[in-house]
Amino acid sequence: MEPHLLAKGTNFYAIGLSYKKADAEIRGHFSITESSKKIILDQAKDIGIEGLFIISTCNRTELYGYAQHPFQLIKLLCKHTYGTVEEFEKVAYIHKNDKAIAHLFRVGTGLDSQILGDFEIIGQIKTSFKASKKVQMINPFLERLLNAVIQASKRIKNETEISTGATSVSFAAVQYILARVPYVSDKNILLYGTGKIGRNTCENLIKHTKNDHITLINRTRDKAEKVAGKFNLVVKDFKELIKEINTTDVLIVATGAQNPTVTKEMINTDTKKPILIIDLSVPKNVDASLNELPAVTVVHMDDLSKITDNTLQRRRQHIPKAESIIEEVKSDFDTWLDTRKFAPTIKALKHKLSTFKEAEINLQRKKLSNFNEEQATIISDRIIQKITNHFANHLKDDNISANESLELIQRVFQIENND
Repeated sequence: MEPHLLAKGTNFYAIGLSYKKADAEIRGHFSITESSKKIILDQAKDIGIEGLFIISTCNRTELYGYAQHPFQLIKLLCKHTYGTVEEFEKVAYIHKNDKAIAHLFRVGTGLDSQILGDFEIIGQIKTSFKASKKVQMINPFLERLLNAVIQASKRIKNETEISTGATSVSFAAVQYILARVPYVSDKNILLYGTGKIGRNTCENLIKHTKNDHITLINRTRDKAEKVAGKFNLVVKDFKELIKEINTTDVLIVATGAQNPTVTKEMINTDTKKPILIIDLSVPKNVDASLNELPAVTVVHMDDLSKITDNTLQRRRQHIPKAESIIEEVKSDFDTWLDTRKFAPTIKALKHKLSTFKEAEINLQRKKLSNFNEEQATIISDRIIQKITNHFANHLKDDNISANESLELIQRVFQIENND
């Protein structure tokens, strides 16, 4: 099954990379800033791409859109990130038409997430959808598809327990701390970075550790104060970062810098006090050299996904139910897509048959003095409807080639191809 194509020779593609084959460093090379997203959309429009939206999270970067060749999308991605085409080819995936649609359903419903059932992704998809729609880069196909994915995500969240327990990497970070840091409620915890992941981590820390020794630091102090005010936490100035790092037991780094912001030189090498550093940033914001210090343990978000706790085991039991919901919603979408694909030809066929009807009625009106035009019109309209219904049902039959049948109908009835 292929989507109705807006321009001859185009297909719907999903191109990208994710945590499955690309580590955090590589993913960081292909991370797309908000300003770059806008530029990509504008340039895509300039080169004739008729629909596109972008996902760029800590776990994946993906472009979904119509193109004559996937390299059009790959080129746009590499032009506006630090990644190269050669690097992309080593870790990337390219899905076309139905496979691209199926992939988006799995991504949008959390089945393809690094932590199963992570529903933060659907919020990111909605934001991307709005950004593309704002610049007229959402065509009817993409609008219907994205709404179907949002519907499937909502149903899975409401009708299964796949979203119970851990819902994000921030939860996994706190689970890791709880499992490996004894007497955690008495430890000093420093959260560096108060963006979305930082805020979520903060909420999970307070909820699960019962710790009142949590300090926040952010380059922009007022952002940290907004988060701190909600939970009555301590905020320190950015210039105190090194001092705070050397007095903490657990450091969580959730910054968005392109280069490491925590380095070996910032740690007092004479200290024997253990420090656990959890890096939730993409690209990595904790320098790898910190692993050389015996008192320091560095854990990245990629390591957190390997935690197989009871929550994730329970979640896996709900995958079949989630997949059946996806198939149900996707089936409705496919039906709509088929109707959209066949509709122009069926409409043209109906118009052609109506032309035959009018010509025949005009002929019979002249030949027959007692010709009942009203009755003839009713009968012929019913016959036209039955004929077009038969053709429509034939085209929906999975056992036949719809494209060949469409071409035959167009040829026999001399209908112009309106694609």
